[in-house]
Amino acid sequence: MERPVATVPGAVRALFILSLCWQLGWSWLSPALTATAQPLPPAPAAELLQLAAFGEPQTLARLLMLWLQAYDDQPGLSIPFAELDYTRLSHWLGLLLDLDNRFQYPLLAASRVYTETPDAGSKRHMLAFVHRRFLHDPERRWPWLAHAVHVARHRLNDPQLALSYARALRLNVTSDTLPPWVAQLELFVLEDLGEAQSARILIGALLASNRLSGNELRFLQDRLATLERQPGQ
Repeated sequence: MERPVATVPGAVRALFILSLCWQLGWSWLSPALTATAQPLPPAPAAELLQLAAFGEPQTLARLLMLWLQAYDDQPGLSIPFAELDYTRLSHWLGLLLDLDNRFQYPLLAASRVYTETPDAGSKRHMLAFVHRRFLHDPERRWPWLAHAVHVARHRLNDPQLALSYARALRLNVTSDTLPPWVAQLELFVLEDLGEAQSARILIGALLASNRLSGNELRFLQDRLATLERQPGQ
């Protein structure tokens, strides 16, 4: 059964009113809380992470990847990629690959997510990281360097950088399952650069490899015929 307010002792009512006024006054006088971005901490030593993994480095690599990718979304704010420390970021990504060298997501994030920054220097930093790590395991990591060719060619407008990555793909990946279009990336960049003679030589090498058939073979034969018909070539 509820009692009327009037039956509550006056001292209690006064205490309640004073408490309410104090809370309202404190809220009004206190400075507004502001969200402050926390910088990405330095990556720890690889040996320390191995100890922290307790024999489960693959699991730890995946948990840390989730933490790292969510780091730009801190309470109360979202940190633009351009404000991340890309040197520290690449160190973290490298550590995750060292924990589990079959883990592909750090390279996917480096080539496709963190290259979305508007800062050209940070883009180049990520592409260089992808290229270095590709050389450790070309047969399984070629998709991320193939995307690096696209970023260098179309977002950085740097055909020479794109050419170096495309050439690294052709020279370092030997798997018979490699899609023919990956080897053809170098051809496309050479044509961007107006290197018709080099493009013809590359097409000749691809045709002589006997690894092409069907549409890919016909495509290169048509490209070679087109280049040979070009005046002055």
